[in-house]
Amino acid sequence: MSFKKRRGDRDGAFSGNTASRAIIDIGSNTVRLVIYGGTMRAPTVLLNEKVTAKLGRDVASTGRMGDDAVALAMRGLERFVLLLEDLDVTDIETVATAATRDASNGPAFVASLERLGLTPRVLSGEEEAVLSAHGVAGAFPGAQGLVADLGGGSLELVNLDKSDVSDPVTLPIGALRLPDYRAKGDGSDAAMRTALEKALNKGVGARAAEATLYLVGGTWRSMAVFAMQSAGHPLSDPHGFELDAKSAKALSKALASESPEDLKTRKRISAMRSEKLPDAAVLLQAMLGVLKPSRIVFSSWGLREGLLFDRLASQGQAQDPLLAGVSTFASQRGAPPTLAARIASWTLDAAPARKFGSERLRLAATMLSLASMQIEPNIRLPQAINWALQKRWLAIEGAERAMLAAAISANGNQLDLDERMRALASDAALEEAIKWGLATRLARRLGALSRRSLDMSRLVIEDQALVLRLATSHAALYCGPVEKDMKLLSAQLGLIPRVDIVADEALRMAKD
Repeated sequence: MSFKKRRGDRDGAFSGNTASRAIIDIGSNTVRLVIYGGTMRAPTVLLNEKVTAKLGRDVASTGRMGDDAVALAMRGLERFVLLLEDLDVTDIETVATAATRDASNGPAFVASLERLGLTPRVLSGEEEAVLSAHGVAGAFPGAQGLVADLGGGSLELVNLDKSDVSDPVTLPIGALRLPDYRAKGDGSDAAMRTALEKALNKGVGARAAEATLYLVGGTWRSMAVFAMQSAGHPLSDPHGFELDAKSAKALSKALASESPEDLKTRKRISAMRSEKLPDAAVLLQAMLGVLKPSRIVFSSWGLREGLLFDRLASQGQAQDPLLAGVSTFASQRGAPPTLAARIASWTLDAAPARKFGSERLRLAATMLSLASMQIEPNIRLPQAINWALQKRWLAIEGAERAMLAAAISANGNQLDLDERMRALASDAALEEAIKWGLATRLARRLGALSRRSLDMSRLVIEDQALVLRLATSHAALYCGPVEKDMKLLSAQLGLIPRVDIVADEALRMAKD
């Protein structure tokens, strides 16, 4: 089957996003299709579909992928190929990992993929490790530490120093193979941990102690979900969730004692992950003992995102992933970056990023605040606040998410903040973000976001007063709602509101 171009078949698909790139990831546990749109620096996932084929289930014992597993995988892949053809997606990368590379019938399976029209690339364990590390580097700019990608058939470890990777290794310790390590002893957690520590010590070589350990893979993410739920954490996305070594040890101990049956009752933990989590918790105990990390960080970016990141030019890789993602998202909702930049510039003197925030965060808050105005008023604030708190943004911490949410809330004139924000950030940090939101509110309501209104006005702090300078030609803008917004922002800043009407030419000269 070949991929034919059929322009126009997907008009309007995916809520304004264009499906531009796809990755088919053939793992030992699942076969997955992910279709991406938006900016590839912070791509939007338009479709994420998997088939739990368990190709690696029998490889360790028989040396082959089971015929039933291969048949199930091929059924899913035939569907994926047809979807991609109908969606006119031609930029497709197909990669296969441990099960395909280790199985004696791997070459025959690859030939079947080629007959479907795919061009599969069977990754070595070292290549898999490097790609996962590149995914982490893309999600956490400047990251330093050790990346551990747990798949169905293998565990990849690689050192990461910003964008440089070194010493990649692959070990036969995948989620599907963990029961084999339990079987090597008396079946107890202690004996299993000893067997895993032996395997880790034999394979990992010298690794820096007290480093950050970045955990990649669906089993680890489910572990993070368990930890977040147990702690009553206010966020839902496991990406970026972190624990110090002591807390990670407590988590691994608690999770190892859970039964799969009890785990299945938890929301957002699948039956498949429930079966693997207790054994994975014992693996984490072994890794904590051998690698001795100072903290662990869960990453939702790994191999697939590493493939995307690798294809970016150097200037694309250098982009801020938070601003890249927010700008695309906000643009699709009527708030282009140029408009947000004008508003952020206009409000800079009165409400800059100070002690707790940053200008990148303030710009992101401005974009999301402006985009929120396209939501129907009766659902606006809850939905926009959830954008800030729950959507998967990159390179942002919990306290920064709370500041985004506080700015959005203040932009909507809601100063009684959600308790989730107060659980994530200090009162002082939230107060700073409230000023951003109130300043954005004033800017957009002054002249209905017209460029002319911003050009013919200026907002400054002068002599303990918040001063709005308006050109004579635009003096009529100051009344009613604008006056109220000036008072709100002034009170938040602890200043007296003042309006100066100046000649048009004088204002233009002052701006120049």
